[in-house]
Amino acid sequence: MTIEQFGTTAVVTQKKTNLIELSKKLLVVYERLKLQDIILHLKDTTSGSIESFSTLVSNHSTANRCFVFVSTELNQEHFENFIIIPTLQEAYDYIDMEVMQRNLGL
Repeated sequence: MTIEQFGTTAVVTQKKTNLIELSKKLLVVYERLKLQDIILHLKDTTSGSIESFSTLVSNHSTANRCFVFVSTELNQEHFENFIIIPTLQEAYDYIDMEVMQRNLGL
């Protein structure tokens, strides 16, 4: 897992870790990321389920922050509680729109 900072957005990239291990590792570092919007760039979704991230996503939503999954393998229609976007650029665009809405109080 690697974490890169871009302004108020943290990009967490899955390396060789399966999804369950990744969610556990993310929980460990979550305290320092909780005030940022998070993009979770998944490279391999065959090694577990993104349902293991449901607590993190729920907590992040409650804090009025974005938690976006980037994956070309997953389909948004199958995961109604998660935001799944196919490219990093689209994830940044999504977060920009959400931040604008937050700033406008919408």
